[in-house]
Amino acid sequence: MSALTSRECQSIAGIGLLFALRMLGMFMVVPVLAIYGARLQGATPLLIGMAIGIYGLAQALFQIPFGLWSDRVGRRPLILLGLFLMLIGSLLPACSDHIAWLILGRFLQGAGAISAVLMALLSDLTSERYRSLGMAVIGMSFGGTFALATCIGPWLASHAGISAVFWLVAGLAATAIACLLWFIPKESATLRNREAELIPAALGSIWQDKRLMQLNLGIFMLHLLLMLSFQALPSVLSAVGYLADQQWSPMLGAMVIAMVLVIPCVVVAERYQRVRYLYLVAIGLLLFAEGLWWRGYGDNQGQITVLLALGLFFLGFNLLEALLPTLVSKLAPAGLKGTAMGVYSTAQFFGIACGGGLGGLLAQQYGASGLLTAATVIALLWWGLSWQIQEPGNVRGVRLELEADDLLNVAQLQSGLQALPGVLEVMVVPEEASAYLKIDKQLTAREPLMRWISSQRGI
Repeated sequence: MSALTSRECQSIAGIGLLFALRMLGMFMVVPVLAIYGARLQGATPLLIGMAIGIYGLAQALFQIPFGLWSDRVGRRPLILLGLFLMLIGSLLPACSDHIAWLILGRFLQGAGAISAVLMALLSDLTSERYRSLGMAVIGMSFGGTFALATCIGPWLASHAGISAVFWLVAGLAATAIACLLWFIPKESATLRNREAELIPAALGSIWQDKRLMQLNLGIFMLHLLLMLSFQALPSVLSAVGYLADQQWSPMLGAMVIAMVLVIPCVVVAERYQRVRYLYLVAIGLLLFAEGLWWRGYGDNQGQITVLLALGLFFLGFNLLEALLPTLVSKLAPAGLKGTAMGVYSTAQFFGIACGGGLGGLLAQQYGASGLLTAATVIALLWWGLSWQIQEPGNVRGVRLELEADDLLNVAQLQSGLQALPGVLEVMVVPEEASAYLKIDKQLTAREPLMRWISSQRGI
């Protein structure tokens, strides 16, 4: 087994850092806008909601095009462009206290939709054996940055104003640019890898897959609820005695406790094949939390109720953030995980956009009670629709790199692999010299599959 090289370590660490810096900047701003946005010139609840949601709209619009453009012009120029847009989009609201500049800045921040390009760069810089390690590092950075952002953003805004938060985000963007230019190794070539790339011709098959569309609905609903809840929380916490400058404290505490509980819950569910039940429980936690917030909002003695709901919400949110991409990866057809994840990410950011816009409208017309009522109804509807989710099983995708001799008879290779125990799907792509498989990991693994391929050479 080849060892992890220093170049791969540097690549994984660097790309993980880029993801963390971008996510920190994104997550840091949302609770700040909900709490302090009303102090900006020209601000109304509707415009604040628009400022929150327009980031997601821009991400949804540019997520797929950025991935396709990177195949033509290269990963690094597109990543640099995305980070530059994040920098400019942060400087505009940092230098102005008017809501219009904030909305424009948030759109520019979202237009730098480079998540798929970063994943493709990771594929270019790491071997197949250690690519999953890199993706795991990136996944772990999401939860950590979310917890850190809910603390740093409101705390900094309370001490130095909302403009200071955007100056910090601009600094994070500049740091990310420096990391790209001087720390992340340069790729020798742009490699084709369907597990990391979006295949336009396959979009139709992804949209027609009911199981994947259920998961796309799930990530849409999750971020729709997150945006509605973040716009309601300042009023809810204020109603039970937390001033604006203190609201970061209960949110951070709830997030840390939730993150500690998530890992054992997911591990146990995976081991005993109860992922479907954990998924339904997590949605139920969100539903229960929204109901508790709605009840505690009108009760100035309801602090315990509100804090309990905060813990339940973040536990449900973090469980679903961990489960949903794993389910997409398991259920995506062989060789189309990159395409499935591209559609999934687009649905996620549309959820942010719709949550911001709908939340602003409800906040302006009905206040926090309207937001909480809508969130409760949406969570109930989502929970009811999710009963059709099926247990995914011990499925994983693998990519096998092939030699020229292996491709002399593609049909024979594909049928032979398909007949092996534990192999569920096979796609052989000669132009990439690769075979993409879906396997039952309890019955087979990469090594015996590669040994079988080697044994067929020369036969």
